[in-house]
Amino acid sequence: MNQNKLIVFFVFVVFFVISFLTNILGPLIPDIVVSYNLSNSLAGFLPFSFFIAYAVMSLPAGLLIEKYSQKKIIIAGFLSALVASLSFALLSTFQVALASLFVIGLGMAMLQVVINPLLREAGGESNFAFNSILAQLFFGSASFLSPLLYSYLVNHIHTGDNNVIISLFNGLVEKNTRWISLYWVFTAVSLLMVIVTLVVKFPRVKLKEEDRVDMGKSFTELIRDKYVLLFFIGIFCYVGTEQGIANWTSKFLEVYHAQDPSTTGARAISYFWGLMTIGCLAGLLFLKLFDSKKVLMVSTTCALFSFGIGLFGNVDQALIFFPLSGLFLSVMWGIIFSLALNSVPRHHGTFSGILCTAIAGGAVVPLVIGALSEVVGLRGAMTVIFLTLGYVLSVSLWARPLIRNATIKTWKKRRSANSVEG
Repeated sequence: MNQNKLIVFFVFVVFFVISFLTNILGPLIPDIVVSYNLSNSLAGFLPFSFFIAYAVMSLPAGLLIEKYSQKKIIIAGFLSALVASLSFALLSTFQVALASLFVIGLGMAMLQVVINPLLREAGGESNFAFNSILAQLFFGSASFLSPLLYSYLVNHIHTGDNNVIISLFNGLVEKNTRWISLYWVFTAVSLLMVIVTLVVKFPRVKLKEEDRVDMGKSFTELIRDKYVLLFFIGIFCYVGTEQGIANWTSKFLEVYHAQDPSTTGARAISYFWGLMTIGCLAGLLFLKLFDSKKVLMVSTTCALFSFGIGLFGNVDQALIFFPLSGLFLSVMWGIIFSLALNSVPRHHGTFSGILCTAIAGGAVVPLVIGALSEVVGLRGAMTVIFLTLGYVLSVSLWARPLIRNATIKTWKKRRSANSVEG
């Protein structure tokens, strides 16, 4: 395996761990609400605390790359997650939960800012959309597994099971807060990734000047470009959509369909991410056959219909169509991000930092849903997702990339042209 392939694979593993640490909040929210006697509005501050860290850290993290190596930034990101997870596992109060999620978010923001330009550089510009979707495959697979792990732990700890792992958790967590066992798992995973990162020999992947973050002239030039703002909103709306569905579906199923959050609710979220993983596989194929804008348009339209049926249908429809929406969301992040970076000729590092700041949409949209649910009910509040998906759909109409995704058709044209020149 050459050095560039090694770094691409390592980036995929980092995406897996980011997802494993990030997308468990949805299944946990009903348990956290009960444990701390929270309203939906206060519960909305949990994802807010995590994702607002992206707004705080994304651009500074880009500047840190200029001073320190990518390896040191990745280690710092995982150390942040390690310290925060361990702190909450040891001192499990709501205030510490908010602080812990914020610090984990800071670490994940550092990782995201490093790995996206690194993936683009190591994998090649024309393959960036393809590799981004492949990274989402790893991302989605971790999100599929973490709710299943949560369900297994809360249904086996303090129930008389005597295997080594469960016996260990029996001594670490109380019976009424079994969900905290996941933070011990996060601590172990973060420690493992620190060790792995220390051991892995990073290849000499030198980012081009355009892939560096510059808060001076480059930043000023970018924020004056209307397309930068439009793509920023696109990422904001996508992440808000993803987290709005993932964080509130379990609670929705409990409130409107009397489904148990630790079993049915957790499975629904697991299937949501699992279908997102399957969607990534399909997306890899479609991006080799069709222009990414067309793929985005079709997938967003299908997501709107699927989410609508889940929101307003009966319990059987909700259990099918909420998870199914993950299938159609799967390609959106990679396509929007690649369309954005491929729509500007330079300053990709700074632009990547700006786009990662937009991940704060995952903070704002779930919080808005939680607050609105106190006034119009959770079903009414979740209609906000129609607005965010509507904006994502608009991206497929106005995006004008300078570099289009490489398809079989363009590859054949390029090969034919090379043959003629030869």
